[in-house]
Amino acid sequence: MGIVQAKDLTFEYIIRDEEDNIENVKTAVDHVSLDIEQGQFIAILGHNGSGKSTFAKHINALLSPTEGTIWVDGMDTKDEAKLWDIRQTAGMVFQNPDNQIIGTIVEEDVGFGPENLGVPTEEIWERVDASLEAVGMTEYRHHSPNKLSGGQKQRVAIAGILAMKPKCIVLDEPTAMLDPNGRKEVIATITKLNKEEHVTVILITHYMDEVIGADKVFVMDEGKVVLSGTPREVFSKVEHLKALRLDVPHTTELAFELEKAGIPMKRGILTIEEFTQELIKVAKHNHIDRRSTSC
Repeated sequence: MGIVQAKDLTFEYIIRDEEDNIENVKTAVDHVSLDIEQGQFIAILGHNGSGKSTFAKHINALLSPTEGTIWVDGMDTKDEAKLWDIRQTAGMVFQNPDNQIIGTIVEEDVGFGPENLGVPTEEIWERVDASLEAVGMTEYRHHSPNKLSGGQKQRVAIAGILAMKPKCIVLDEPTAMLDPNGRKEVIATITKLNKEEHVTVILITHYMDEVIGADKVFVMDEGKVVLSGTPREVFSKVEHLKALRLDVPHTTELAFELEKAGIPMKRGILTIEEFTQELIKVAKHNHIDRRSTSC
């Protein structure tokens, strides 16, 4: 069993009228089954209302399934006796860091979680040091969070989760409120944590360029997983993604448009470097063909 495993997970929102009668039932997650291995970088994509954030809240046991089961490190999230352990195992970073940062000084905020866990004082400071170092925020440890940029605040929020030593971090649209520089800071931080610290990362996002480095991508629509695979496999399905009202990385789309225009570009190009190499290959091939024809 992986670090996170869902089987036929379904969640329904019950909408009631003013007299508390059931007015409507909305299925937000619809029989989702997936398996995430320890140490993977997983991305879950989808437009607004696709069910991706609702699914994410099940990993941290903030929501409980209407039907089906989700296990976190082998623990059933419906088991109330395991909720504390589940939330230690799977830390969660939300969209707005201001809702997650409570300390008046950066290092105090990062140490708040371990202190609540009853960690000895000496170890708390060791964890604070290591967590701030991991997210590149050591030099700001004595600053007020209010003086930090959005990207820096989100890195502090990530450090606060790291200090509790989770096996898995779930990030629910962590860059949605950030400018491009802040987005780059946060994605670079979580990528480093995954590669160097071997923390399982589950990134919920609608920014396609943020998931190029993921091990696996799940695409959700109307509460269901409708596509899954490596970034290259998923982004090679440009027309399918557009039908789901999702974009693809700019480089991928440019290569796709060139292919439609008759230029033999391969599918699933993800980076500028790949795109450049493919163009050079096409140009060389065309040059050889012209020489062969002229002979």
